[in-house]
Amino acid sequence: MSEYILEDTVTVGKNVTIEPYSVVKGNTVLADGCVVGSFSYICNARVGARTVVRSSRITDSVVGADCTVGPNAHLRDGAEVGDNCRIGNFVEVKHSVIHNGVKASHLSYIGDAEVGARTNIGCGVIFVNFDGRDKHRTTVGEDCFVGCNANLVAPLNIGKGCFVACGTTVDKDIPDGSFSIGRSYLTVKEGRAVKYLPKG
Repeated sequence: MSEYILEDTVTVGKNVTIEPYSVVKGNTVLADGCVVGSFSYICNARVGARTVVRSSRITDSVVGADCTVGPNAHLRDGAEVGDNCRIGNFVEVKHSVIHNGVKASHLSYIGDAEVGARTNIGCGVIFVNFDGRDKHRTTVGEDCFVGCNANLVAPLNIGKGCFVACGTTVDKDIPDGSFSIGRSYLTVKEGRAVKYLPKG
């Protein structure tokens, strides 16, 4: 019995590595030199040359060349990832276009969006695409920096070269080259924590 599952519908390029306990099925194409790491699941997807997928799930999606995916990333429902991208730990990409050189390294949800080239998506960034009834899209321009734990509330357009400070909820369009920050100032009340801490 094989250490991995590889359906005969899969097209495998030259020098491809498929590690144990992986499942590759459907109309999948693995380009030359790519690596499918252990415990990955890939179905009806294209994985570009020299891209490394680590313990991740890719379905009905496309990943370009020279990317890293995972560990524990999830690409689904028509996600399109360009070349030289980083889709990192526990990042989910759904029905979105990720252009070349984008990095989303940790714990983010990118849904119904387009992210411009070379943009950085910080840890914990959420693309808020659902208003309780309908899905909406977000566009982020090229060369942006979106700080940790930002919420991007669709429908939304963030221009090129923008900086969104960590912890900011963005609910209106931002023009090119803007710095956006939306959080209250920290208030410190010394000695007040004692009443909230458990006794003993």
